[in-house]
Amino acid sequence: MARKSSLSGFPEWLPQERLVELHVLDTLRRTFELHGFSSVETRAVETVGQLLRKGEIDKEVYAVSRLQDEDAGAAGDDALALHFDLTVPFARYVVENAGHLAFPFRRYQIQKVWRGERPQEGRAREFTQADIDVVGDGSLPFRYDVELALVIAEALGALPIPEFQLRINNRKLAEGFYRGIGLTDTPGVLRSIDKLEKIGAGKVAELLKSELGATDEQARSALSLAAIRTEDTSFVEQVRALGVSDPLLDEGLAELEQVIAEAVRRVPGRVIADLSIARGLDYYTGTVYETVLVGHESLGSICSGGRYDALASKGNRTFPGVGLSIGVTRLVTRILNQDFAAASRQVPTAVLVTLADDDSWSAAQDVAAALRGRGIPVEVAASAEKFGKQIKFADRRGIPFVWFTSADGTHEVKDIRSGEQVPADPLSWNPPAGDRWPAVLPRA
Repeated sequence: MARKSSLSGFPEWLPQERLVELHVLDTLRRTFELHGFSSVETRAVETVGQLLRKGEIDKEVYAVSRLQDEDAGAAGDDALALHFDLTVPFARYVVENAGHLAFPFRRYQIQKVWRGERPQEGRAREFTQADIDVVGDGSLPFRYDVELALVIAEALGALPIPEFQLRINNRKLAEGFYRGIGLTDTPGVLRSIDKLEKIGAGKVAELLKSELGATDEQARSALSLAAIRTEDTSFVEQVRALGVSDPLLDEGLAELEQVIAEAVRRVPGRVIADLSIARGLDYYTGTVYETVLVGHESLGSICSGGRYDALASKGNRTFPGVGLSIGVTRLVTRILNQDFAAASRQVPTAVLVTLADDDSWSAAQDVAAALRGRGIPVEVAASAEKFGKQIKFADRRGIPFVWFTSADGTHEVKDIRSGEQVPADPLSWNPPAGDRWPAVLPRA
C-alpha cells in the first residue's frame, strides 16, 4: 500500500514504491520511442494568460509569487503560475519552436504538474503526467487519431494494471447530432453530457432544459445518443436509427468508424465507441478519448485527450494536433494501494561484497568495480563486522547475493535466499537474469 505523505496532495514514494513508478515510466517511454515519439521538456512556469487558454480553471492554478515579485509589473494574464497540465504549454512550445521542428512532429513528455484541488485517491496537487501528441503544420491527417489510440492501448497493456477500456467518441459526431435536433449551444450541451457519469441522466436532462432551453424531446434525443456504446462499428447503425441528419454528424461518424474498425482488428476488447464521452474542454474538435480501469471506474479516467485543431496558432498559421495524457501518479497510487504489482526488492543492489577485515576494503572495491563493469549493481560493506551481521544487513535491504573473498584470493558468492554458496570469479560471474536488476512483478 502506498504510504501517505505528511503534506496532503504531494505524494512521496518509499524506495520499493519508487521502483514501481520507475517501471511504469520506463515502460511508457520505451513504448513511445518504439513508435517514433521524441522526448521534450517544457518549463514548469507559464503566464496565467497562456494557461487559461484551456478553459475556466483559474481555481486550479498555483501562482508563483516570488517570481512575480522579481518581475515588476507581472499581473493579470502576465502573472506567472505553475503549469497544471502539459498540453497548453506544449502548444506554446510548438509555436515558439516551429522553425526547428519537422512536421508532423511526434512528441512525448513526462513531467510533474501542479493543480490546486482537494486531494483524494486519484487526485493530487503535485503529480506526474505522460503525454504523447502528433502536431501538424496547417493540416494533420486523420490517420494519426487512429494511431494514437493504438499506441496508448499498447502502452497501457504493458503495465501491471487491471483490464482497461479506451472509450472513444467524436466531437463532430456529437455536435452535428445536437445541431440536427435544434440545440445550437453545442459546447454547452457537451459540458452537460460530460457530467453524465457524475450526476446521472435525470439531472443532465434538467440541466439541458433549464440552462440550455432544450425541450423534453431534445433532452431525450441527446441522452439517447449518449447511451450508445459498442465494441465494434455497429454504433453507426444505432446513430442512424435515431433519425437525425447533419453533414458534421456524417463526418464525425465516418471518422469514429475508422478508429473503431482498426482497433477491433489490432487491439480487440481494449477500445470501444462510447458516445457519452464529451470532454468538456472547448478546444477539442474531433476525436476524444477517455480510459478507465475495468472494475475501478470510480478512480476516473487514467488517460484522456483528443484532437485539437486551433490550440496552437501563429497569425494565419495553425498547428493542429491530437494527443493523450496518462495520469502516471493516479495509476501508480492505484497499483500500490490495490497491490496489483510490487518490486522484487527495495534496492537496485544485487550483490553485497563483504569485508573479512578492515584492511580488505580496497580489495573489495576492486571486486565491486569488476562486477559493476559488467553491469551488476554492487555495494561494499562499510565495516568488517561478523559475516552473520553482514549477511543480515543484505537481507534487510533485500540484496540477494553476498560475496566473500578468502585470504588466498579466491572468491565465493552466496544466494542468501536459498543458502547456496559457490566459487565465483568477479571477471566472469553473473547473477541470474531476473536478479540483476529489481523487477516489478504483477500479483496473481
